[in-house]
Amino acid sequence: MDAIDLKILALLQNDATLSIAQIGERVGLSQTPCWKRIQRLEADGVIDRRVAVLDPVKLGLGLTVFVSIETSDHSREWLERFATTVSAMPEVLEFYRMAGDVDYMLRVVVADMQAYDAFYKRLIAVLPLKNVTSRFAMEKVKSTTALPLPTAPFVQPVAAAGK
Repeated sequence: MDAIDLKILALLQNDATLSIAQIGERVGLSQTPCWKRIQRLEADGVIDRRVAVLDPVKLGLGLTVFVSIETSDHSREWLERFATTVSAMPEVLEFYRMAGDVDYMLRVVVADMQAYDAFYKRLIAVLPLKNVTSRFAMEKVKSTTALPLPTAPFVQPVAAAGK
């Protein structure tokens, strides 16, 4: 991956609706080489997917909850069943297996406390859990989907022969 690939990725992270021509113009490529680079980045899995980012509040989903889960069972069978079940819950936007004092962390988005209570009851009915702790976000201070891209290594220009 070179500096041009990183510029393309930065542009797409900010606005995936840009045309190939617009991207190419901004990174100094014609359309075909630009399109081929984007295709390669997609084939290599660097670009996972292109999506529209929605405003949860405008959709009536104003409550974000961070849910910490501890379990006494760490068997493969338990994890597979738990992961499959929780991953299928549409309220769960992110789901992590953690190191430290909790085993799993979820980011859940729901309309309100009543909707969270219904979600919580479904969650604890799935499998036995040792502890479930819910933390309610009061304010979203920062939210981005843009990753901090590395800067391309500086390549020293080759001096012209005879100079």
